[in-house]
Amino acid sequence: FLGVGLNYRAHALEAGMELPTTPVTFPFHRNAITRAGAPIEIPQVSERVDWEAELAIVIGSGGKNIPVESALDHIAGYTIVNDVSARDIQKADGQWSRAKSFDTFKPMGPWITTVDELGDAGDLEITLRVNGEVMQAGHTSDLVFSIPEIVSYISRDTTLLPGAVIATGTPAGVGMGRTPPVFLRGGDMVEIHVAGIGRLANPVA
Repeated sequence: FLGVGLNYRAHALEAGMELPTTPVTFPFHRNAITRAGAPIEIPQVSERVDWEAELAIVIGSGGKNIPVESALDHIAGYTIVNDVSARDIQKADGQWSRAKSFDTFKPMGPWITTVDELGDAGDLEITLRVNGEVMQAGHTSDLVFSIPEIVSYISRDTTLLPGAVIATGTPAGVGMGRTPPVFLRGGDMVEIHVAGIGRLANPVA
């Protein structure tokens, strides 16, 4: 279960960071995965829990050193991931994996739309709402690195296995990028809609 950071031009801009020249990748721990409808649990050690709506790739046929031109042949389909992140932990650690891997921090689903439906997924709208208010409204046309490029790049050093999931980055509109910043609280409801896939909704506890 891997993530790709700073992969939307508008999000890199709001974060005040330069566009990466190669994909920025990092692992998530599998304990973070939870289902649609299950609560996102805010840990006692963080006061700055943020959302990130993400399109995710699900690998169907594994491989290593996959060429860009045949990358779609290795994708089973796409799903939705909320890349929930403890920003205070992320800043303190100086790396991203732990801050994004707390229990329940990776709601995923509710299903997979196959690649024959969505192709390279380069033309999909992504919207995230908190308590009905639109916080993120982006489009996969803003990706820095395309879906085939991501699969090919990661497979150079990591053998991709069937069932592997790659979250492809988030559009602008995260809580830490707002003035003033906005973070999740108990009782909130987070909903993500990705065109062609559907809706992932989770309460916050």
